[in-house]
Amino acid sequence: MFDAKLFLQTVPRQPGVYRMLNASAQVIYVGKAKDLRARLSSYFRSQVDGVKTRSLVSQIANVEYTLTHSETEALILENNLIKQFMPRYNVLLRDDKSYPYILLSDHKHPRISSHRGARSKGGQYFGPYPNAGAVWHSLKTLQKIFPLRQCEDGFYRARTRPCLQYQLKLCSAPCVGKISDDDYQQLVRMAALFLRGKNQQVIDDLVQRMTQASEQQQFEQAAQYRDQILALRNVQQQQSVSGEHDEMDIVGFVYSHGVAAMHVLFVRDKKVLGSKVYFPKVPADTAEVEILTAFLLQFYLDGYGAQQLPREIVIAQPLADVDAVATAISDVAGRKVRITYAQRGEKAQYLSLAQKNAQQACDNKQSLAQKMLLRYQQLQQLLQLDSAIGRMECFDISHTMGQATIASCVVFDGQGPNKAEYRRYNVTGITGGDDYAAMQFALNKRYSKLQDTDKIPDIIFIDGGKGQLNIAIEQFSNWPHAKMPLLVGVAKGTSRKPGLETLILAQSGRSINLAEDAPALHLIQQIRDEAHRFAITGHRNKRGKALIKSPLEQVKGIGEKRRQALLHYLGGLQGVMQASVKELASVPGISKAQAENIYHACHNK
Repeated sequence: MFDAKLFLQTVPRQPGVYRMLNASAQVIYVGKAKDLRARLSSYFRSQVDGVKTRSLVSQIANVEYTLTHSETEALILENNLIKQFMPRYNVLLRDDKSYPYILLSDHKHPRISSHRGARSKGGQYFGPYPNAGAVWHSLKTLQKIFPLRQCEDGFYRARTRPCLQYQLKLCSAPCVGKISDDDYQQLVRMAALFLRGKNQQVIDDLVQRMTQASEQQQFEQAAQYRDQILALRNVQQQQSVSGEHDEMDIVGFVYSHGVAAMHVLFVRDKKVLGSKVYFPKVPADTAEVEILTAFLLQFYLDGYGAQQLPREIVIAQPLADVDAVATAISDVAGRKVRITYAQRGEKAQYLSLAQKNAQQACDNKQSLAQKMLLRYQQLQQLLQLDSAIGRMECFDISHTMGQATIASCVVFDGQGPNKAEYRRYNVTGITGGDDYAAMQFALNKRYSKLQDTDKIPDIIFIDGGKGQLNIAIEQFSNWPHAKMPLLVGVAKGTSRKPGLETLILAQSGRSINLAEDAPALHLIQQIRDEAHRFAITGHRNKRGKALIKSPLEQVKGIGEKRRQALLHYLGGLQGVMQASVKELASVPGISKAQAENIYHACHNK
């Protein structure tokens, strides 16, 4: 038993971070405090508020703490430890994707492109955008108004005549001198102004140039300026969501029935670039203020990265320690970042929009969760199971005429697909096209060395009829664990149409046909289709790699240097393929035996 009274006597009254561990020495909660002793004492009172806190305290076997110089340091360290240990009682934001930008490179003829990751390349960055779709839409719009090159540098340097993009008036072809350097730089300058939201300044500049070209009787050039002005004004009319604030994020937040939804609006250069919804994992009975604080810290200290942070963050409700949170984020950003709660004006309108979207996302999430729960409950009743279904797995086999065989295993937990647990297996050592042997290989690979009993599924679905199911029954005939999965075969109907599937239960041998509108059937179809998708994606990748692989790479004893020598002396791969054994043996470093092996590999003998 953890002696809280004795432990608290040694805890100092200083700021720091504490880690609570269970009997297995796993970190189950990480927190921070201005006064460690006062904060930790609140957990071990005779009357503890909240179901979550009581459950947490009941599992504490040890508490560790780290002192910090300030509350700001404690916030940053707390965030790092949460990311490291992923404790079950903390609010967790699982979004590791970086955000895309639009990059105007610093070449002689700058290239405009999408960029994701570290901003190490030279040039001007615009964003961040919430997703790749928003970047793609902006690039397409820019290309029509300002025909800048978007091709890779290698393609650009190799051009001797304009490509199709020039013919479509989507590029000005600076690679072959179809536009002067000065005029191209003007396009670059106006594109940069457009991306900064200075549309009117660009329009005014173009009007002046159109007038000047018209006065000089350069009517074709004046017509081009006219078309650019019309396109820009059309874009202005479409950008109805714009305002007076240059740079800020608006965080809408709704927490209802255990589901937390965060809707973040990205405002840059006085216009909304887009938005994104997040659903952090929230332990039961967690306070809203704790959820919002944890989201802000994890999102802005990890997801964004330094220099990408906005100058202002507008939130849906006040925070008790808002100054400490703002200071921590500012330290990471390297400049001051304000956190405000808007009640009126333009910011309040943005916040209302974010709240509305967060509420809609939360409602949709709950609706999907309810549908999934109904499907699980009906499947439980159908299969006459005593307890709720916690984990299901489904297997499928994919190949083309017996080649590049892949087996897939997908996992569904109580909430639906758990993609982190998906697995693919390269099936080897079997006769090509033998689906029974492939299924046996996959099941053996999956379960022969299984040690974690928590990962034993309640149900295993086998995509196939009695033959595949019998393979599974044989595989589990000497199952060493106490918990035995229910084996179910999913056989397609004679027409292979969805809705005509037959379920075959291994234990009883009986067959079940469900109505097309049965929720349980929809769940089975979902997991079966997901297994099929996952298998065929892996198979296509494997087959694609095999198609582009040189036959020389399959010859034992022929390394990179010998391959290079063959290609050099025989004029490329085509020459190697057409060469005789004698011609192959004439290449320096290639013996007669190796020449024979190469010949057989190239001619599939």
